[in-house]
Order: sequence, then structure tokens, then C-alpha cells
Amino acid sequence: MSDPLPESTPPAPTTVFLVGPTGVGKTEASLWLAKRTNAEIVSADSMLVYRGMDIGTAKPTPEERAEVRHHLIDVVEPTEDFSVGRYRELAQAAIEDIHHRGKVALICGGSGLYVRALVDGLFEGPEADWELRKKLSEEAEREGPEALHSRLRELDPDAAEKLSPKDVRRVIRALEVHGKTRRPISQFQHQWKLRQQEPAMLGLIMDREVLYERIEHRVENMFQRGLVEETRRLLERGLRGNRTAMQAIGYKEVIGFLDGLYSIEDAKRLLKRNTRRYAKRQLTWFRKDDRIKWYSFDDYKTREQFYRTLLEDLRRMT
Repeated sequence: MSDPLPESTPPAPTTVFLVGPTGVGKTEASLWLAKRTNAEIVSADSMLVYRGMDIGTAKPTPEERAEVRHHLIDVVEPTEDFSVGRYRELAQAAIEDIHHRGKVALICGGSGLYVRALVDGLFEGPEADWELRKKLSEEAEREGPEALHSRLRELDPDAAEKLSPKDVRRVIRALEVHGKTRRPISQFQHQWKLRQQEPAMLGLIMDREVLYERIEHRVENMFQRGLVEETRRLLERGLRGNRTAMQAIGYKEVIGFLDGLYSIEDAKRLLKRNTRRYAKRQLTWFRKDDRIKWYSFDDYKTREQFYRTLLEDLRRMT
């Protein structure tokens, strides 16, 4: 690839967000940009924090991490709980350290809540009530997700308006907050404070069919690289003790296979389907944020042209 832009070009912002759906190519883009903006990469992925969860999370390889320093990867064991609050605390410390050393912090990932926590702050909601969550989950399976969403609409119309009935996990969280505080979650969310007036936020997208094709290839590659064996090792280390990590896309499907619930081919099919659905949810989340400037791979003949456009725009965001 060609050299960076001339030194006469204005410097890039000191904090940049690079977001988009899974499989779109954020890792490759972040490495390219980081090398040309004197940046270090801060992961904004809720599953990359777990050690040993490498193949199923498409974690940057050791070689890629050797090219550019990464933060918030391999932070805790898969048996440990990890919250968005702890992520924000560690990420802010990493960003401050990067800035102190005169470098750019490039926050890259697809976990919308993690990105939002850094950009807008985080409200202090009640701790998780796992018994209540289990009860509500069973209710959703028994009566359908629309039943939970209907109840949320009565208790917190603002939250219900923002959440799809299919987003059962967040609907349950909203009901949990109301049940424990007698206050709608929207009241807590209104307390969030914007941390940056004009954050540099770049979003990567591509044709949906092309993205889905990439996801299909990625899943096949994961199984070829040993996803089943990796999952088996994680289970031996106690993965079942962490509700969040065990439900990670890529592992829950393989766990079903290892538990004898279905065949390996069904595990692949489910993983492909669930990854496509996750990518769609990510896009829905990020597209609600009008601060993100979107860039489509489909508009450029080569990756070089695409990345150079990102770089040029970044250097204008001063």
C-alpha cells in the first residue's frame, strides 16, 4: 500500500471510533488506519475481553496485535463476570495513557453499548437479578417475546419505542430495572452525559448479501481452525459458570452440539444464522446515532481507495 498523506495534512483527532457490523472488516481497517495515524487500538467488543475465546470471537491474531498495540483484549478469564461499567473504567484508563504518550486512541468494535458508554457516559442501574431474568426468559419462550414487550410498553413507553420485541435481552433488562427501582430505564438513560461534543465516529458498511457471504466463509473458517476444540477446552475451564460468556455467539451453538442436541452441520447453520441476525441488530443500533459518518466498501474499486478516504476524512476532523 502507498505511503501516508503528506505531513502538511492536518493531524487526526486524538480519539476515533470505528464501528460496524461483525464481519465487515473492522480489524483490517483499524490496523491500516492505526499505522498511519500514530494510533493504538482499544477494543470495543464485549467478548474479546475473555482469554481463550479466540476463534469464536474472531479475535485479532498475535501477529496483528504485534503490528499495532491493542488494549482491552484478554482482560479476564472466561469464568469471570465482566460488566460494561468495568469496561468503561479500563477503557478510559487506556485512552488516557495513550493520549499521555502522544498517540491517537482508535476505539474499534461492534458492541454498541460499550461504544455508547465511552461516548455518552454510563448510568448506574441496579445489579443483575438472575432469577428474575430466568423467569422473564421462560415467560418469553412460553408466551412469546411480544408479551414482554407489551408489558414494557405499559411501564416504559419510551424504552419500548426504542426496543424491538425480538430484542428480548434488552426488554428483560428494562423490565428488571423497573421491577427493582420502580423507575423506567429511560429515566436513567436520560442522565447520560455526552463526553465529547463532536466525537470522530466512522461506520463501515457493505452490501448486505456480500456481508452475509463473508459471514458464511468466516464461520466455515472458524470450524476449520478448531472452534469445537476451543469450546471444549473452555468448558473444561468452567465456561458454563459464566452466563454471559457461555451465551456468546460462536460458543453457544457449539455447546449445543457438544451436549448432543444437534449435529455439527446444524451447529454451523445456527451459527451462520445467529451471526447474520447479530449483524442486523448491530446496524440497527448504530444507525440510530446520527454522529456516525458511514462509509460503504461498495462505493470504491479497491480497499486502498476506501481506506485512504477514511484517512483523509479523519485528518479533516480537527
